[in-house]
Amino acid sequence: MKLVFCGTPAFAVPTLKLALRAGHDIALVVTQPDRPVGRGQQMTAPPVKTAALETGLPVIQPEKIRNNPELRAELESIQPDAILVVAYGRIIPPWMLSLPQLGNLNLHGSLLPKYRGAAPIQWAMANGEHTTGATTMRLDEGLDTGDILLQRAFPLAPHMLATDVFPLLAEMGADLMMQTLVELEAGTLTPRKQDDSLASHAPILTREDGRMDFFRPAMTIYNRWRGFQPWPGAWTLLHGKKLSVHRLLPTEVIGGRDRLPGEVHVAEGTLFVACGEGTWVELVEVQPEGKRRMTAGEFLRGHPLQSGVHLGEA
Repeated sequence: MKLVFCGTPAFAVPTLKLALRAGHDIALVVTQPDRPVGRGQQMTAPPVKTAALETGLPVIQPEKIRNNPELRAELESIQPDAILVVAYGRIIPPWMLSLPQLGNLNLHGSLLPKYRGAAPIQWAMANGEHTTGATTMRLDEGLDTGDILLQRAFPLAPHMLATDVFPLLAEMGADLMMQTLVELEAGTLTPRKQDDSLASHAPILTREDGRMDFFRPAMTIYNRWRGFQPWPGAWTLLHGKKLSVHRLLPTEVIGGRDRLPGEVHVAEGTLFVACGEGTWVELVEVQPEGKRRMTAGEFLRGHPLQSGVHLGEA
């Protein structure tokens, strides 16, 4: 098929590469502009641009697409059979939705209609789901509301982090997209409408989502930490300063169930915190504001804490 590919982060790269290996003609790659990254704010190309240039594909990086006559003229001159959209990060305008015969085909990182929105993998894990998956769908003007084409489930093991799941789901999703193209071309695929009554939402993450609420049960706190990797992670306040938590584990009840959520219990160089419903977490690796990452034992040697101190208080 003649395709246009729209995508930006690393999650989209496997689909681009697999489409090329499958023999499709990628006439154009559309990705977001280079952005400043890191403390040095060095201008950095998105992963899709890097992958496309490595294979000699033409790339454009429009800042806006809704009212962009140059982009529209270029896509109309290409007349693609389909436009593939994988984590592009822009809302596809109506003129673009109606352009290709087979539509704009999107790879979404959940089993729709669950977890519509910008962060489906992260919220599925944060909510303690045992299964997520990938969906290919035909985009419409709603937010992830288009007709479902194909779906494939993916089991979530309790030890997995979002950073583990992203590359695995990206590879599985790329294969699912290629299967979708084969079946659409053969005319053997019947799109099906989503049941809106079953929909749930996965809004874009904010820094505040990483704030640890110790009134939640320990397993909920643990799942949110797993899902919110690498950002916004998990953090709290100690004596009014930010304390990032890079590793934590739910643990057995320490010192009874009558401790207030957020109360610290220190025992033999190990740092425990009381949580909701009489549960506890162990903070395994932490990072005080302005300092390096360290084990809880290292932290306690440099920052002696007494049991009974409360985390989360300004």
